Amino acid sequence: MKSAEKLQGKKAGLSWKVKDWIAAYIFIAPVTIGLMVFYIWPFIQNFWFSFNDVNKFNVTHFIGLDNYRQMLSDKEVFQSFGNTLKYVVVTVPVGLFLSLVIAALLNAKIKGKSIYRTLYFLPSVTMAAAVAMVWKWVFNEKMGILNAVITSFGGPRIGWLTNSKTAIFVIMLVGLWMTVGYNMIILLAGMQGISKTYYEAAAIDGAGSLTQFFKITIPLLTPTIFFVMITSIISAFQVFDVVYMMVLKSNPAYESTQTVVMLFYRQAFDYGYKGYAAAISILIFAVIMLITLIQFSVQKKWVNY
Repeated sequence: MKSAEKLQGKKAGLSWKVKDWIAAYIFIAPVTIGLMVFYIWPFIQNFWFSFNDVNKFNVTHFIGLDNYRQMLSDKEVFQSFGNTLKYVVVTVPVGLFLSLVIAALLNAKIKGKSIYRTLYFLPSVTMAAAVAMVWKWVFNEKMGILNAVITSFGGPRIGWLTNSKTAIFVIMLVGLWMTVGYNMIILLAGMQGISKTYYEAAAIDGAGSLTQFFKITIPLLTPTIFFVMITSIISAFQVFDVVYMMVLKSNPAYESTQTVVMLFYRQAFDYGYKGYAAAISILIFAVIMLITLIQFSVQKKWVNY
């Protein structure tokens, strides 16, 4: 009798485990299917396209590594990668610094913190196309607000978006304006997760606000800073919409502002070279993956978990 009861108990336990597994798979199925359909399969298809000559009707002709050979000898690819790297090198550290400073200020005891947080975060939830159009009007050479202010003081009109020396920095400014608020919210959440006992103990020992910030806040915030750095670099490499809306093909500064994603879009949809565009996208993926792996290998030396 006891052995039969034990056997029934084991069967009941197994049936419950099976039911739990089935329920778990049902719950993760929508996300898994979505990832397979919209991310994993398109990536596999895109990787295959990079080894083919693909026309506008997605008819493929296998050409091996020809797309990659062409890409490595294409000056436009190096130019666009240079523009993208310039954007990344400037916007990521500057954006991280500004986000950290604003988060620290909004973490202090000041009146109207919720209003300031909302104002700083609004650009992050505003449509990029709308933001680009507004800033394009601000920097317009003939009718822009900025030039109107400059000329009112007797200064000359400046082609902010048509001059190859200034256009990329204008785009960087707009990019920073859009991303600082989002990163600020993440860093602010990380700051508020730090226990106040550390600051109370430091205050008893006579540490000032700056000492507490650099000796307590920054070290304990390094995991959040690392996350913000990773996501900022990835998004900076993928910048497209602001450049696309603010700098047209007829613009003299187009070559100096064209990013690598812009080049991918242009090759795929303007010229119809989808195989070549796929090879460019694989190169973008490889560069981002390499930088991310380097960051993960280096983060052990400065991130405190």
